[in-house]
Amino acid sequence: MKRNLHLLIIDPQNDFCDLPASHLPVDPVSGRPRAPALPVAGAHQDMLRLAALINRGRAGLTAISVTLDSHHRFDIAHPTYWIASDGAPVPPFTQISAADVRAERYLPRHPAALPLTLNYLDQLEAAGRYRLMVWPVHCEIGSWGNNVHDDVRAAYGAWEEAALGIVAKLAKGSNPWTEHYSAVMAEVPYADDPDTQFNTKFVDTLAAADQIYVAGEAGSHCVKATVEHIVGHFGDAGASRLALLTDCMSPVAGFEAQYRDFLQAMRARGVQLMRSGDVLPELLANAAR
Repeated sequence: MKRNLHLLIIDPQNDFCDLPASHLPVDPVSGRPRAPALPVAGAHQDMLRLAALINRGRAGLTAISVTLDSHHRFDIAHPTYWIASDGAPVPPFTQISAADVRAERYLPRHPAALPLTLNYLDQLEAAGRYRLMVWPVHCEIGSWGNNVHDDVRAAYGAWEEAALGIVAKLAKGSNPWTEHYSAVMAEVPYADDPDTQFNTKFVDTLAAADQIYVAGEAGSHCVKATVEHIVGHFGDAGASRLALLTDCMSPVAGFEAQYRDFLQAMRARGVQLMRSGDVLPELLANAAR
């Protein structure tokens, strides 16, 4: 009897991939090649390895789910939201605390958003997981950068046709008032927006699997946050059913230590650390069952 082997691909999107020129189409508006907004070093090769794994082990996969970072241009974690005390734009990769806002070093461009902003930052900092980071505008809904890496999309499309199945696609991040690193819950969930709350229905589909392989970008942020939430829900008894494909994910530059700490913490909880080459025999054996 076949085992239920589920592949979870987190945010395998163009804006996160250090794509070569061969993968960069021309923008018909500017006439210049498009460029990823927030490329992660190594991500393109990660995605090529992942696509090869899907293509070669296709018949052994029971299910595939893909999460999609999906933001509006105006977002609390984008420069479009903020202004500095001197009226200057706030550059990407600026970290902003509640104390910064109270001291008026940085303020929301829309004055009416100040109470909501402070409430958000206070809750975010109380949770102790992250401080607000201003990222470049990325994975804007409807944009090329929001699309899945072409090789990965072609590979899971071939799986859909062969398996007569559907890859589950989960968009996250469209609420502009909260950060949404994790695919299953925003950093600060809002009672009036179910999309920011813990996605029990999806996590329960993962819980039905015998093995969950996790790949995607970036290992230091969205992969990390998602897996932490899933493991927290599963508990140590269920954590061993997760396997992180460490050659199919990479950290954001400057966050390598956080990524290493994440891998160590997950291994201590029972999560497996594997490479795509280790997974392929398991998929081929499952296909033969």
